[in-house]
Amino acid sequence: MRIFCLLLLVLGEAWSHVTPRPNFVLLMADDLGIGDPGCYGNKTLRTPNIDRLAGGGVKLTQHLAAAPLCTPSRAAFLTGRYPIRSGMAAQNQVGVFIFSASSGGLPPSEITFAKLLKSQGYTTALIGKWHLGTNCHNSSDFCHHPLSHGFDYFHGIPVTNLRDCKPGEGSVFTTAFRLLVFIPLQVLALALLTLAGLRWLGLFRVPPAIIFSLLFLAALVLGLLLCFLHFFRPLNCFLMRNHDITQQPMSYDNLTQRLTADAVRFIQRNAESPFLLVLSFLHVHTALFSSKVFAGKSKHGAYGDATEEMDWSVGQILDILDELKLANNTLIYFSSDQGAHVEEVTVKGEVHGGSNGIYKGGKATNWEGGIRVPGILRWPGVIQAGLELDAPTSNMDLFPTVANLAGAPLPEDRIIDGRDLMPLLLGQSQRSDHEFLFHYCNFYLNAIRWHPRNSTSIWKAFFFTPKFSPEGANGCFATHVCFCHGHSITHHDPPLLFDISQDPRETDPLTPTSEPRFWEILEVMQQAAARHTRTLQDVPDQLSPGNIIWKPWLQMCCSWSGLSCQCDREKEEGRGSH
Repeated sequence: MRIFCLLLLVLGEAWSHVTPRPNFVLLMADDLGIGDPGCYGNKTLRTPNIDRLAGGGVKLTQHLAAAPLCTPSRAAFLTGRYPIRSGMAAQNQVGVFIFSASSGGLPPSEITFAKLLKSQGYTTALIGKWHLGTNCHNSSDFCHHPLSHGFDYFHGIPVTNLRDCKPGEGSVFTTAFRLLVFIPLQVLALALLTLAGLRWLGLFRVPPAIIFSLLFLAALVLGLLLCFLHFFRPLNCFLMRNHDITQQPMSYDNLTQRLTADAVRFIQRNAESPFLLVLSFLHVHTALFSSKVFAGKSKHGAYGDATEEMDWSVGQILDILDELKLANNTLIYFSSDQGAHVEEVTVKGEVHGGSNGIYKGGKATNWEGGIRVPGILRWPGVIQAGLELDAPTSNMDLFPTVANLAGAPLPEDRIIDGRDLMPLLLGQSQRSDHEFLFHYCNFYLNAIRWHPRNSTSIWKAFFFTPKFSPEGANGCFATHVCFCHGHSITHHDPPLLFDISQDPRETDPLTPTSEPRFWEILEVMQQAAARHTRTLQDVPDQLSPGNIIWKPWLQMCCSWSGLSCQCDREKEEGRGSH
């Protein structure tokens, strides 16, 4: 009897020290470089709130995006799986969704951490950018929509913040215009001039029908271009609240303030019960924007203004958690979906991309500048404040970390590539559970990272690298983004090998002469790649040409006004949102 009572006493004491299930606030920036926040070394951009978050928690210095582009990186973040496993890794050059009326997206069969937490009684919300698809077969099936992936509430944009959405900011379709519009127009013009010359010289009598046909084709091509330019913004750039469009086209006026206010209201509504909030910023992806309060105030032009406005938004979230006394029971995570877009420079020479610090390359590449991102976690009283960890970690790690803390069993019918961060964050382990990490450029295995269990070295081997242009540049400025196959890359046999722990800038590839274990290291890494490849299954390519093109029957429209979709319900819906 005494033993039984003693056992009950011990179990009761242990139960009293169990940390209650925390709330989760996951903050995801868009295209923010690791060299941008002050806590990662920036001296001129003002990010006091991101720095405050880092000062109260753990700063990861080797935190890695699972892909260097928005769509696949975000798919990995939500599912804890390499995007190739869900078909969210393109086999063509276009690696992200660019139209809301596309049929591709995160498959309904995928399990997000939002789904797991919802099953555990959490209220879940995603505010801001989605970029993982919307519909499959018609304009209202919402098969890829956030509400179909475990979120109870969504307020934001279904695709991404494109330059085409802001008048006067240029277009991401410049190359497509050249290939599909300007070149055909030039060919047609040349044909017309040639035929007219031959007729004028009397060498060839041109039937009028041919002249009219060529003129008609030229007018048709030009008309299609004008229609695209006129209709793109209202059709593709809009805000949604749950399944309804609330603003079409989207207005940038106080947009960050509106989304932040909604995030604050969500926290206030759910202060008495467990919640998950994913605040997915539109900043600092182009088109850059900021409210009057921040415009022109930074030392880095429009990019700096947008970054400092995003930092203000982070501060609003921290303040409401403090005000409601929720900070000690809330795990906060801050990161970016990939590195800064170094090629974002306007025709006037203004830099609209961020800083990747000392690291090479940027967005769309697996050089460190494209995948090494800010990684900050804070949970007062649980995670030691001011800690800095250099172990390799991934944005896929949030899936098992969040699930385990919420008491949700991990799915057993699929491979989860992420690893629980808590043993590392709590000091129970000095090493990451990732011995190997695989870096994909869209569909293609681009590089491998190996952190041997008995070594401080971190090896990274590239099978191919992008061809920077112009030569000697730190990016692919000629095409505005680097590509993953064909003439855009250089294959390496043997693979290009670096020791990231000694050469984080990736400037001095190792050779059999400079590294005696060169061939042994490569053999281990290639064997790991082969094992990893054997775990992959064939799945539908969600980013195939047929899945990313614009499909009229999938086009969403709040209400037709003349020939355009137009409405603005933001103010009304904002006041009445619950």
